[in-house]
Order: sequence, then C-alpha cells, then structure tokens
Amino acid sequence: FQDWNLTWHTENPDFTQCFQNTVLVWIPCIYLWVCFPVYFLYLRCHDRGYIQMSNLNKAKTALGLILWIVCWADLFYSFWERSQNIFRAPFFLVTPTVLGITMLLATFLIQYERIKGVQSSGVMMIFWLIALSCATVVFRSKIIHALYKDAEVDAFRFVTFCIYFILLLVQLILCCFPERPPLFSETVNDPNPCPEFSASFLSRITFWWITGLMVQGYRRPLEAKDLWSLNKEDKSEEVVPGLARNWAKEWAKTKRQPLNMLYSPKKQQKSSDSNGDVTEEAEALIIKPSQKSSEASLFKVLYKTFGPYFLMSFLFKAAHDLLMFAGPEILKLLINFVNNKAAPDWQGYFYTGLLFVCACLQTLILHQYFHICFVTGMRLKTAIVGVIYRKALVITNSARKTSTVGEIVNLMSVDAQRFMDLATYINMIWSAPLQVILALYLLWQNLGPSVLAGVAVMILLVPINAVMAMKTKTYQVAQMKSKDNRIKLMNEILNGIKVLKLYAWELAFREKVLEIRQKELKVLKKSAYLAAMATFTWVCAPFLVALSTFAVYVTIDKNNILDAQKAFVSLALFNILRFPLNMLPMVISSIVEASVSLKRLRVFLSHEELDPDSIIRGPITEAEGSIVVKNATFSWSKNDPPSLNSINFTVPEGSLVAVVGQVGCGKSSLLSALLGEMDKKEGYVVVKGSLAYVPQQAWVQNATLEDNIIFGREMNENRYKCVIEACALLPDIEILPTGDKTEIGEKGVNLSGGQKQRVSLARAVYCNADVYLFDDPLSAVDAHVGKHIFEKVIGPKGILKNKTRVLVTHAINYLPQMDTILVMTDGEISEMGSYQELLKQDGAFAEFLRTYANAEQNMENSDTNSPSGKEGKPVENGVLVNEAPGKLMQRQLSNSSTYSRDTGKSQHQSSTAELQKPLAEKNSWKLTEADTAKTGRVKATVYWDYMKAIGLFISFLSIFLFMCNHIASLASNYWLSLWTDDPVINGTQQYTNVRLGVYGALGISQGIAVFGYSMVVSIGGIFASRHLHLNLLHNVLRSPMSFFERTPSGNLVNRFSKEIDTIDSTIPPIIKMFMGSTFNVIGACIIILLATPIAAVIIPPLGLVYLFVQRFYVATSRQLKRLESVSRSPVYSHFNETLLGVSVIRAFEEQKRFIKQNDVKVDENQKAYYPSIVANRWLAVRLECVGNCIVLFAALFAVIARNKLSAGLVGLSVSYSLQV
Repeated sequence: FQDWNLTWHTENPDFTQCFQNTVLVWIPCIYLWVCFPVYFLYLRCHDRGYIQMSNLNKAKTALGLILWIVCWADLFYSFWERSQNIFRAPFFLVTPTVLGITMLLATFLIQYERIKGVQSSGVMMIFWLIALSCATVVFRSKIIHALYKDAEVDAFRFVTFCIYFILLLVQLILCCFPERPPLFSETVNDPNPCPEFSASFLSRITFWWITGLMVQGYRRPLEAKDLWSLNKEDKSEEVVPGLARNWAKEWAKTKRQPLNMLYSPKKQQKSSDSNGDVTEEAEALIIKPSQKSSEASLFKVLYKTFGPYFLMSFLFKAAHDLLMFAGPEILKLLINFVNNKAAPDWQGYFYTGLLFVCACLQTLILHQYFHICFVTGMRLKTAIVGVIYRKALVITNSARKTSTVGEIVNLMSVDAQRFMDLATYINMIWSAPLQVILALYLLWQNLGPSVLAGVAVMILLVPINAVMAMKTKTYQVAQMKSKDNRIKLMNEILNGIKVLKLYAWELAFREKVLEIRQKELKVLKKSAYLAAMATFTWVCAPFLVALSTFAVYVTIDKNNILDAQKAFVSLALFNILRFPLNMLPMVISSIVEASVSLKRLRVFLSHEELDPDSIIRGPITEAEGSIVVKNATFSWSKNDPPSLNSINFTVPEGSLVAVVGQVGCGKSSLLSALLGEMDKKEGYVVVKGSLAYVPQQAWVQNATLEDNIIFGREMNENRYKCVIEACALLPDIEILPTGDKTEIGEKGVNLSGGQKQRVSLARAVYCNADVYLFDDPLSAVDAHVGKHIFEKVIGPKGILKNKTRVLVTHAINYLPQMDTILVMTDGEISEMGSYQELLKQDGAFAEFLRTYANAEQNMENSDTNSPSGKEGKPVENGVLVNEAPGKLMQRQLSNSSTYSRDTGKSQHQSSTAELQKPLAEKNSWKLTEADTAKTGRVKATVYWDYMKAIGLFISFLSIFLFMCNHIASLASNYWLSLWTDDPVINGTQQYTNVRLGVYGALGISQGIAVFGYSMVVSIGGIFASRHLHLNLLHNVLRSPMSFFERTPSGNLVNRFSKEIDTIDSTIPPIIKMFMGSTFNVIGACIIILLATPIAAVIIPPLGLVYLFVQRFYVATSRQLKRLESVSRSPVYSHFNETLLGVSVIRAFEEQKRFIKQNDVKVDENQKAYYPSIVANRWLAVRLECVGNCIVLFAALFAVIARNKLSAGLVGLSVSYSLQV
C-alpha cells in the first residue's frame, strides 16, 4: 500500500500504484459525499431564484457527463480484461465505480445549484481543485513511469487518465466564472448592484470583486453615487424586523403577556385577540413591564437573530487556529533539514512550499472569518439603531423623562458601536484558550515539564486581569453616564442656541459642558491608566513565559541543551501565545463595555409603551358622535396622580368645539388624552376616523415647504392651492426664491413663529382628516391673520366646516361661533354648553371671559405706541429673539404675510426686490448644508494638529519608547540565536548563566519600554481628547446664528458623540497598533537580511509592492471613511427631528413612513461602511500575501544556503518572517 523508501527516503519520491489508485482518487470523492447532505439542505433552504441554462452551465454539465463516461470506461475495460482472464487488483473495479458515481453527483449538483440560483459554487470549486491536485500527483507518476525504457504502459488507462486530467483542469477553469443572475433577482433592476453575489468563488475569497471600486477611487475621489446598493440581507428592512420579532417573543415569554403591536397602523380595528403570531415589522416591540417577573435576555435575542450566520465564523476561526500551528511544526522540520546535511534537497523545497501554502490558506481563511464578523457587527448596529428608533416612537412620556435625548443618541452611536466592535473579536473567548492549550501542548512536546514554569506565570497573571476587568466595568458605567449627560446638555444648547446668544450665556453653558466633560475625562484617564497596565502585563507575558520556561529548562539539568530547534520553535509558539494573551484582556474589556451597553439597551427597550387600545379608533354609530369620552381619568404616568378627572363629553360629527380655561387647567392635556399620549386609568374614549393635530409649539421638518404641508400624502393640486390660500401662506411663497420648493430649514429656523404655525396648520388641513385637534394655533399669529385663518379654515364657513374640530383657544372673540364650549377647571370639565347657555350660568366661563377681556384691553392700550399689522418676532422659550442680520429675510417675509387689504402692492414688490438682491449674491437660498466629504489625501497638518494636541514632547517620547521596545525585542531574539549556536562540550553548553542573564535583562528592558510607551500614549490620548473637545465646543458656541441655521443639529450631535468617542477610545489603541506593526515589519526585514543577505534582492521589490498596494488602498479607503462619517449625520438629524415631533407623527399615523425614512438613512450610512470593511479585507489579503512571499523567500534562501548558515540564524530568520 505505501513504501516510505519509495516515497520519502529517496532523491526521486513517488507513491505506490495502490496508494495512487485508492487514497488519491478517494480523497475528492469522500470530500464531496461528506459535503453533499449539508450542502443539499442549505440549497433547499436558501433558494435565490432560477437561473436559465447558459452556455457555461451546458459546458459544465457536458464535461461532468463525459467525466462519468471516462471513469466508467475504465470500469468496463476492467470487466473486459476479466473476460480475457486478465485479473487486476480489486481497486481497478472499485475506484472507477466510486469515481463515476461521484461525477454523476457532481453533475447533479451543477444543475441543482442552477435551479437554486447559485452563481458560483465554492463547494464544487474546492472539489475540482482537490481532484485536480490529487490527479496531478498521479499524472506525474504516470509520466515518469512511461519514460522508463523497460516500463509496461497500459495504453488504454493512460489515455483515459489523460482525458480525465484535462477535463478536471477545464472544469476547474470553468468554475472560476460566475453564472448569470437568477430570474426575478433584485439585482437585475438595481442600477448599481453590489457585485459580491455575482462574483465567482475565487473572487469572493480574495475580495477581488471590490477591485473595480478601488480602481475608481484611485483615479478620482469617490462620491455617494458611486457606492453600490446594500445586499438584501444587510438592509434594515431585512435585519430590523428579525431582531424586533425575537425581542417581542422573548419579552412575551418572560412576562407571560401576549404580543402587542409596535404601533397602530392606519385604520386599525380594536382586536379582541392579541395572541396572534407576530408576522410584520409593525408587530415588534412589546414593553409592558411587570415588576415581579424576570428580565428578558437581550443577549439571547441577539444570539437567536444573528447567531446562525455568525456560527460560520466559528468554523473559519477553528480552521485558522489549527493552521496557525502548522508554521512552527514546519519550522521544526526545516531546522532539522538544515542540520541534516544528508537530507535530499527536494525535502527542503517541499517544506518551503508547504509553509507558503499553509500561510496562504491561513490568510484566506482568517479574512473570511473577519468578513463574517464585520458583517455581523454591521447588521447588529443596523438592527439596534432600528429598534431604538421604533421604540422611541412608542414610549410613554414618563419613560421619556428617564431616557433623555442624550442617552438615546448615545445608545444609537456609542452603544451600538460597542456591539459592532465586539462581534469582531468575541470568538477569542474560546479561541484564545484553545490557542493557549495547543501552544502549551506543543511546548511540552518541545521542552518537557519546564513549560509548567510558563504556565505558572500565566496563572499568576489571571487575577491581575480579573481585577482590571472589574475596574474597567465600573469606569465604563461612569463614563457612559457622563457621556449621556454631556450629550443631553449639548442637545439642549443646540435647541436653545438663540436664547443663549441673546443673553450671552455661551460661556456659562460652556463651563457646564466642560464640568461634565472633566468628570468624563477623569474616568477616561483612570481607564487609560488601567489599559496601560493591561498592555504592560500582557505584552510582557509571552516573554516572561519564555524566560521562565528557558531558565527552568537549562537549570534543572545541565544536559538540557537549548538548540535552535527547541529555541526557535518554542519562540514561534511563544509568539503565537502573544496574540491570545494580548487579545484576551481586550476582549474581556470589550465584553465588559458591551455588557454595560447591553444593560442600557435592555432598560431602554423595557420602557413602558403607549397603549394603542386606550383610545378606540374606528367607525362608531352616528348617534354617539365623532368623539365620545365617558368617565375617563388620565395621568401622565401610571404612578402619577390623575391630571384629568371624570371627563365626560360627546362631540357630534361636524361640530366645532372650543376648550377654554385658565392657564394650567388641563386644556392641552385633554387633547393629549384624545391622542392617546396619556395613561388612561379608567373610562371609555372613542375617536371616529382619522385624526389631525396642530400642536401649540409648531413642529416643522427640515424639508421643503411643500413637503411639510403634504406630509407624505399624494399631491392634489386643487386642494393644495386651496389650503395655501386658506392658511395665509401665499405671500410667503411668492417671496421665496423657489416658491414652495424652498427648503425651510431644521426646526424652521428661518421662519417666524407665526409662519411655522401656519405651515403646521396647512399640514393638518391638507391631510383631510375626520377629526381635527387644534392646540391654540391662533396665539402665534397676528389678530388679522388669526381672523383670516378662523374664517377660511376653522370657523363655521371654513374649508373644515364639515369636519369635527376641537379648538383650544384664549381668543374670546371667536367663542360665539362655537357649537359647544368646554370649560376646564383644575383638570375637570366644570361647564359645557353653547356660548349663550354658559353666559346665563355666570359660572367659570363668565369668570374666564372677564379675565381675558381685561387682559386684551391692557394689551390694546400698550400697543397704541407700536406699529400694527405685523406679526411678532419669533418666540423661543417665551423670550423675544434679537435676530442677526442674516435673519433679515425671514423678518421681512413675516412682515409681508399680512393680509390687510390696504397693504400696497408696490411696497410689497419693492421689499421683495431689496431682499432678493443680496441673497442672490450670497447664494444663500440653500438654507441648510449637509455634511460634505473632503477629497484627496489627509493633509499632514491634520496629523500635526493631533500631535500638537497630544503634545510634541509626548509624541516624540512615545516614538522613542516604541523604538526602544522593539530594539530590545530584536536584541533578545538575536541573543537567543547566538545562544543556540553555542557549541556543546561534554554534553553541555558553556556560559549558560551569562546567556540567560543577558536574555532576561533585555526582556526587562523591553518591559520597561512597553510600560513607558503605554503610559505615555494613554496620557497623550487624554490630552488630545481634552484639547480637541475644548476647541470644538469653543468654535461651535462662538459661531454666528447663520451657522446654526445652515447646519443640521444631527451634524453637530455626530461631532460631539461619535466623533469625540472615536478620539477618546479608538485613536489611541490604533496608534499603538500602527506603531507596533511598523516596527515589527522593519525588525523582521532587518533580521532576515542579517541571516540571508541575498534577501536584499527580494525585500525591496516586495516593499515597493507593499507601498503601491497600501497607497492604492488608502485613496479609496479614506474617501469611504469620509462618506461613512458624512452619511452618519443625517441619521442623528432625522432622529432628533423625530423626537421633537413624535406626538404629531403619532397623531397623523405616519410612524411607518418615518421608520422607512430612518431605515433609508441608516442604509445610506451602511452603503459607505460596507465597502470600507471589504476594502480592509482586500488590503489585508494582499499585504499578507506579500508577507507570505517574505516567508517563502526566507525559507527558500535558507534551504539554498543551508550549508553556509547556522541552524540558529535559519530559525531566527524564518520565525521572524512568520510574524510579518
């Protein structure tokens, strides 16, 4: 079966014929039959659509059938030989049979993949590659055998095998080309589809499919339009509902409560059965906490949602970890080969090739693993942002008090990012111990019981790590609390910036922010020092393990020789140990941070929701009326005392009802109760048909005037014009440069209070609802404008005359025209009836009239000295705003909106002309500016500014300490190579104690340098964080009002949340990694050149390739980073806008549309992020291939020059090349 003298101990190796015809043929067959059941089930469950038969598919199928025929031709030939009394070994019958059936299976899979929409198959390509590799060995043997003069050649089998070999080669080549997209695939109609799924398997594992975008980014700066559409599996519409459903089920299971709707869809009927399955995205988050029940596990929900896809990373990680230990084992064989001068040369080349192939496989597998992890992290963040947004639409007012805007923004930015980062390295929890165990096992095989000394060192370090992890968690909680408070305060500052500037409060609020920031930095400083200690402990850990192991090994027995094989194989294993020992504390820290974020997120998702069934929405009998409230009591939260007591009233359909009363008596609360915004403690509330709501504080979107009015509904030109005229918006639209297409700015910053109120009113009127709730909309407009609006819109002759209208008002002059008046007193309806009826009663209503009649008389007297016919200036927080010169336009726009019939037309036109001229010159009609991505290289001044923020002394000191660390590391390893080359005299090495002492001293020097640069970088990072945040805050607060009018608040929130968090937590570790990687590569090249100077021929060209690939990558990567950062701001802007107008959104039942908008904005952000992570993998694969080439040439030169090199230098050179 197998002869080692023929295979290994020879100058011309070969396998026996039996081995060739059994093992080498059966290996690909076994692979395919093992994969078939799992792959078949996978294809059944993942149907991507039907692919039409193409020429490529026909060729594959035809070749598969021909292969089957060729295999069974050998089988029938064997039968024919038996008929001729020529009896061959049994494998001549078994092997063609097995191989023929396997080829039929392969042909079946080719067709089944086509039916299931697989454009390129990895399973089949690996099968053809294995089959061809095994056949190549056999083909070589047959050629060599045929060249012998006296050899007997079986001509028939030789010909059939040549045909078989050629067909395998063609099949492998055809597998490199993808099929056409499936019928009805989304990518067919997508103008810019992601090429990933249409790429071949070879392209996917090498990430070649992104090269087109990389070339495009290298030639010119990328723009948003260049980005591909997201894959369907990564879109919010696919990712978020899954997490929402699983959370709903987990909550229902934990709380023993039925699943509720996330929000009420339009025209929802009250359902008596709420125990049905959740099948739609709307049916998502149920939050009705029971204090006695156990808590729902959000971790279990995340695992259930993303676990199946993420589990594939386990397989890749396990395969990578096993391959990682192939390097040291092959290094051992290579050192033995160098020491054994009698070994044939081909063995050295075989080890070199095997080392290179293992390194390349390791690279491909590792980056498939990382790709899965990063995609999982991206989906995690998408899903978390999505459920947070959906939850924010339905939480109660009491819950909103506990979860501030700052906290919710941090949940979307910082906490979601924590989960995203954790997904990348969470597998190290099991992988690190596995790597440590395997490394220690191999070290035991190499050095024996001496390795227990190293184990003891690691065990001693575990408690230190545990203490640091506990401290890290404490600091993380404190830091996130300070961050929440800071973002909350920044939101309040940005929302009230006019008032701040009016009263010159910038410095006072700046100090408040800095006070919170100081607390945050104090905690951050402690965390940084702790991280520095962790870095020192765990970077030194591999060296301490090596030192203790070597020391014990050479001292327990003088006959223990530390030769090159033991030293450098052990050193390679210690270097493998370095990664898990370094990563484990980082992963534990990340898990601690993620656990804090997990708890924060679970608490937020566990907040109470508004009960959609508290208000019955739907058709009711005509006799009852449009609004019916019976014995209802309301409060703002379950634990608060009632704000509205014993409310009873009925509003007939089409009637006009006024709600009046003193300030704070509950008028606005009554409307909130009808909207379902309050907690109904008892009673019965019915609202017939659809609702429209005009709040007292007008809410407008950062969109065009038309979009604000239409509010997601279809355009009806006639109705639109009628609404514009009725709401007194025509003069404003005429003055605007692009009419109603003009963008009116975030929160309507360029409109007066009256204009915003009329836009809000127009939105409600246009929606053509059944019931209208007006919360004192006339108070923000002038009397003559209010009269126009009442007559044209709200009043008995207005366009809403047939609608049911409830008007909260203080304007007593409109009350005689009301059908019914409700008088509120201390949260109760004290009187109800017509105007005349209430006057006759001479009760609370009469007192109300007398109070407000006196107030209006006083206002008229005070206004006699002021010009009339103008709307008041915009009011923010009850304070008149002193406007900047840039606000001249909106002031005159507001003045021009007067509806006095005697206003001169010429005056209006001249005012317009004066306005348009300066504004046209400044091109300022674009009222808001989105974040724009910079192009080109990152300027050197950016790096210089960061260095100055750190401090130039600290910057150069950190570089110096990094250099000292790596010089000490190089020196210690070079000293080790000299030690291993010491001659053995009388069974022992001389100067062992000196060698060990110097090795230990160099290690201690390295540890001091590590601790030094860790502390210095940590301190520098804190300095930079303080300085950059201070500058950002200073510049923002000192910006003119025009800056805030043009800049959406989401852009600024993005800067103060995610960008500052990046400066605080991300940049310092990246600096350490960059410096470490740079010095590692330089050190490895120096060692290789010292060992094999001939490598100077190869290293410079490889260095040039490295630099070209790196520059080629950076051109695209930096632009993708910029686009990702720019596209993140609209997510925050939209979220802030939603929080401000959530009651209006719910009243108009527009939750689905706003959720869709949020999903689109998140997807736009991920469209830039996904190519960025793929580009990172593209770069890593290519750079690691360059590193693998260094390994190849280091080993190759060592083999070529083995007669001139010592084993110590070979071990040092190859072990260092393995680190590149």
